[in-house]
Amino acid sequence: MSRPIVVIPSCKKMIGGLAFDAVGRKYSAAVAEVSGCQPLLAPLGESMADISAVLDIADAILLPGSLSNVEPSHYGHEQPLNPETVDRDRDALTLPMIRAAVEKKIPLFAICRGFQELNVALGGTLHQAVHTVDGHHDHREREVESMDEKFGPVHPVSLKGQLRDWLGQDQIIVNSLHWQGISKLAPTLIAEAFAEDGLVEAVRAPAGHDFCLGVQWHPEWRALHNPISVSLFRRFGAAAGGQH
Repeated sequence: MSRPIVVIPSCKKMIGGLAFDAVGRKYSAAVAEVSGCQPLLAPLGESMADISAVLDIADAILLPGSLSNVEPSHYGHEQPLNPETVDRDRDALTLPMIRAAVEKKIPLFAICRGFQELNVALGGTLHQAVHTVDGHHDHREREVESMDEKFGPVHPVSLKGQLRDWLGQDQIIVNSLHWQGISKLAPTLIAEAFAEDGLVEAVRAPAGHDFCLGVQWHPEWRALHNPISVSLFRRFGAAAGGQH
């Protein structure tokens, strides 16, 4: 029996002057090893972004994190604070893909940049630099060489609603490696996790979606060794396989 297919949109990465479609292996590994699904990377570029064709074969979609940011023109801001971080090719694929996937109720797991894309695609807005917003903490990654330290847990988030029921906890400790964050929540999303400064850390779609979850942290990092990550990725895999 074949495994469910989880489509993972790529990012544009320049290597040696050439454009490459790239996805961090930690995302595809979490899908394969924890969710029990077959990852399939979706390339970028106007001529390759046939969203209908992609959704026809997708049992689920994982929106990965990235060093790039959503271009602020998509949520009403004129100029990016860091123009070099814009990835217009990814935006051109993921934003309409999200809207179509949510409408079709295809299981979707959105992580970090993907979490922000989910909010923007459905009508929400972002802070471009959370650490400059009054009342918010600095959520950027720590300047350390060790990846285990960089992706290690740093702050608590409080849980509510369905996410709290799934995990069986009121609070968990998560990592934090992001500049941007939710400013205005999209009308159709429900906030289900919050940092100590009130920043939204997880959202889900309303009832009727087997799995449509976005998280601001990185559950894919060493996912097999983190009980919270295992719980989320296994539930995502079950939804991809049509199990409720």
